[in-house]
Amino acid sequence: MAVPDFQSFFLPMLQFASDGDIHSLKDAYASLAEHFNLSDTDRGEMLPSGAQAIYKNRIAWARTYLTKAMLLDSPKRGFFCITERGAKLLADNPPAIRVAQLKCYPEFIAFHRQGGESGGISVAPSIDDEKSASPEEVFEMAFQELRAGLAAELFSLISNNSPEFFEQLVIKLLVKMGYGGSIKDAGMAVGKTGDGGIDGIIKEDKLGLDVIYIQAKRWQGTVGRPEIQKFVGALHGQRAKKGVFITTSSFTKDAGQYVASIDPKVVLIDGVRLVDLMIDYNLGVSTFGTYEIKKVDSDFFSEG
Repeated sequence: MAVPDFQSFFLPMLQFASDGDIHSLKDAYASLAEHFNLSDTDRGEMLPSGAQAIYKNRIAWARTYLTKAMLLDSPKRGFFCITERGAKLLADNPPAIRVAQLKCYPEFIAFHRQGGESGGISVAPSIDDEKSASPEEVFEMAFQELRAGLAAELFSLISNNSPEFFEQLVIKLLVKMGYGGSIKDAGMAVGKTGDGGIDGIIKEDKLGLDVIYIQAKRWQGTVGRPEIQKFVGALHGQRAKKGVFITTSSFTKDAGQYVASIDPKVVLIDGVRLVDLMIDYNLGVSTFGTYEIKKVDSDFFSEG
């Protein structure tokens, strides 16, 4: 089964704490994963950032929401226990607990307050009774959506420029990634008839101890093994040991298998990876806004 939405963890979380003991969040991960019969695949599903397993993130946020409604108490970081209010709610045998039920508690309403006379700040303004993802997931998914839109725009701009522009873009990207030093002495674009299948040459390091040969093709169709073989042949003609083949399209599976079994070393970069690298290394993009997600520094509040 898939990982349940984060509100589905509310009731099992409260039931897990119903013995009145203090429990760790780590123990809750194991117990609730077993409660929902989560498979290894389910447990391995990660947030878009890859920073945490989705089921753990949803359990942690369930604990936060129940704590804000004062159904759970958090005596110390990473631990929790049921409150008198929580035990009373369980005594009513609710079939489920959703955000709608939590909104009957004034402390939880304050947690969600948006503006108002008290000048409150909304912590998670978009959470409602139908929401399946945790606030952190929503933020990360929105980030990924914005990044995907930016990547699509970059790809369109690259496709509308000349092959010569694309060759220079590749050189600039490799310099951004730390190859070749400055643009002035990084390398040279060949791109001429009779170039032997090589579009550019760039120093691997600032001292020029080795060089990397580049093939940069702004193609529409999929690049197959024959084209890669031509590039490898050109590398052999230069006695080159390293090459990068970059295209705006994609590579066939056969092409990928071929480069994995040959010498010289050839790296394939398709259009998707190309624009991702441009975003990661700030080539052709600029920072529009920066958002920091902060968590409590428990060491700051430790008096020991």
